[in-house]
Amino acid sequence: MDNVVHKAVTGKSEEPYASPPEMELSDFASESVIVSDARGVIKYWNAASEALYGWPALATIGQNYRVLNALGKDEPEPCGPLFREDRWEGVVRRRHLSGTEVTVAVRRFVRRDPAGKVLDVVEFGRNAQASTEATIIRMDAELQGSLAACWELDTADAQQVLDKLSGPGAPIDFDSHPEWVGDLLAATRIVAVNDRAVRMFGAHATREQMLGQPVNSFWPCEGRADLASILDSIIRDRSRLESRRLDGGGTIRDATVRAWRLGQPNTGQPDSQNIVFVTLSGATNDDRTAWELQASEERYRKLMQYLPTALWQVDSRRVRETFGRLRAIGVKDISAYLDQHPELVRQAREDVRVTDVNREAVLLFRANNAADLIGPLGEMFTATPGLAKRIMVAHFEGHRNFIEEARVRAFDGTIIDVLLTVTFPVPPEQLDMTFLTMQDISQRLSTAKQLRKLQADFTHAGRIATLGELATSIAHEVNQPLAAIVTNGETSLRWLSRDDKNIEKVTQLTSRIVASARHASEIIRRIRGMASKNEPEKRPVCLNGIVEEAIMFVRHEVDLKSIVLSAALAPDVSPVMGDRIQLQQVIINLLVNSVQAVSQSERRHPWIDVRTSIDKNGRINLSVRDNGPGIADGHVEQIFDSFFSTKDAGLGIGLAICHSIITAHGGTISGSNHPDGGAHFQFTLAPAG
Repeated sequence: MDNVVHKAVTGKSEEPYASPPEMELSDFASESVIVSDARGVIKYWNAASEALYGWPALATIGQNYRVLNALGKDEPEPCGPLFREDRWEGVVRRRHLSGTEVTVAVRRFVRRDPAGKVLDVVEFGRNAQASTEATIIRMDAELQGSLAACWELDTADAQQVLDKLSGPGAPIDFDSHPEWVGDLLAATRIVAVNDRAVRMFGAHATREQMLGQPVNSFWPCEGRADLASILDSIIRDRSRLESRRLDGGGTIRDATVRAWRLGQPNTGQPDSQNIVFVTLSGATNDDRTAWELQASEERYRKLMQYLPTALWQVDSRRVRETFGRLRAIGVKDISAYLDQHPELVRQAREDVRVTDVNREAVLLFRANNAADLIGPLGEMFTATPGLAKRIMVAHFEGHRNFIEEARVRAFDGTIIDVLLTVTFPVPPEQLDMTFLTMQDISQRLSTAKQLRKLQADFTHAGRIATLGELATSIAHEVNQPLAAIVTNGETSLRWLSRDDKNIEKVTQLTSRIVASARHASEIIRRIRGMASKNEPEKRPVCLNGIVEEAIMFVRHEVDLKSIVLSAALAPDVSPVMGDRIQLQQVIINLLVNSVQAVSQSERRHPWIDVRTSIDKNGRINLSVRDNGPGIADGHVEQIFDSFFSTKDAGLGIGLAICHSIITAHGGTISGSNHPDGGAHFQFTLAPAG
């Protein structure tokens, strides 16, 4: 053939078209091959195109596709889907040179450069003129099915279900018998699906997991009645091609469902007569082109794989459908309902499926590869009791995110502490994409545990230091009941040695000995409590009682130095949530500091005032004020710093410990100079409950 057939006609408005070398081979193809630019201007026309349409290359190159439209008709294949999907297939009617119509089955493909710019559109066509109208309709459905969600379904068992439900040949009124929809679809098995069907409807991660399953396991609830009605029509009429528009198609707008039986018996499939093809086509909600979607998908994949956090992509649509049914029957308190129906939580572990994971997830779970993690969630959350239920409650209540520190079990049995984040999809987002992230916090928790131990050791050291400062007072406190025990014991012996024994007097003295011993025991108990190294235990405690015990520790020092210690304790103070020993340590430390401060001031009438009160917000306040020299200028901002001390022999840990204890109890502590002189320390705690 003359080379002119694959050279463009040049003109002022047209750029020369240099046909690629492979187009030379298209001159010998039996199919029509037409190449056009993005505007529809024909650039290449092979010999088979001339035979099919009657138009020579010289007459078509440089012309728009519109010259091929059938008289008075617009070409039906839309440009929108073509450039969105980068392909389109279907049956079209074209104008022959003679003026007659030609029915052509075409396949069109968009070619782009690496940047996504359209290079050209290549069309392959074959003559469908000899086909019957029914065959053409079926052919069009089959061709356009390549761009739709396609299902190949085995209806052998469904035929038997239909016969039982309504008898042979009688159509079913599914509106009157909605319960029959599930029966029919449960008997219809999936033989094959394409990628788009898996993407749009597959509750599982892969095509293989869908094969052999009943179609109602994957088809969305809102479209099951339509699918059942279509299958009913096709099963009863083997030659029928069913085409129906749907009000909603999930991720597809203006959805059209087509269904038909396998045209000819397939010797490789004994039951091929029972095979029904179903396609769902329409415009996707995402208007980006296929090239843009592919580029976006590649960026997403790279982002997902290289994230430094373990990431799971999860399909939870089945659980969402369950929630829809529960709302329909009036369930509002999902937490209580799940307590009554724990089987729903167990079922959710199987219904929610992992569809993709990144490399960090594989490493976190000590898996061999990503395939080990794909599939049902199963026992992933069983190391944290109640976690699966709490996630379901958050999903049902419409929360966007769920965050919790949890424990998971790796494949090697290791228990891992993680910070779990679940992000639920909301319309119009893709409802099959729930994201789980897990951050390994084992090291952080271990460090926090070590820090708490160091703080506990630090606090314990502070208590021991305080007891050391109170050694004289403690010795005096212990010596008093011991001396009383000795005195009363000796007196009892004298009375017992007399001939006229006074049993009543001995009984009285013995009672005093017991009381003194108990007093000594109580003193020892308080000292041991201060000196012990137990884990903090928070419970409701009375702050007034703690203040009274703390005063007993410093009472001897106060009396020895002639300090007036007054305590004004509010009678209606509510309990606070705290550790008794730690709060006692704070109060003793503040009292000891005041005793030392007023002792150094050489005032004639030193005093310390301790008060408890309730502020306007209902919080409990403790105040310790003295008439000592106060806090030196420039030191107020540093008094709670660790190892800061104004004493020559001070360690500088007392007030730092007080600050850490009160902060750990959710309170605040402050120190300042009172306007009337002296130091004023106070802390505030919230009431228990």
